Amino acid sequence: MSYKKLEIWQIVEGYGRRIYKQDFLRFLTSSIASNDETIDHLENLYHTESLKNKQLDTDLYENLEMLGRKLNNFIHSVQIKHNIASEYDTYYQLSDVENPEP
Repeated sequence: MSYKKLEIWQIVEGYGRRIYKQDFLRFLTSSIASNDETIDHLENLYHTESLKNKQLDTDLYENLEMLGRKLNNFIHSVQIKHNIASEYDTYYQLSDVENPEP
């Protein structure tokens, strides 16, 4: 499995478990770790001359760096603002069920 597929899988799995804040954060953190590993592998490929295309290396590196920044910002947002219970309260008003209008 490629590192990119692993990152995507971790984000999707974490999103599926977003109701559990700590699980969500764990999967997102794993995604950042995978992204960092991918950057390291990319650097090794370039330095060993297995990847000789400087433009491709630069483009991939810039995209991975941007993804890492976005993941970090998203994790910060989840840490600060995550409150899945309030989302459910918005959609499911128990008072409406307990006291139906005649």
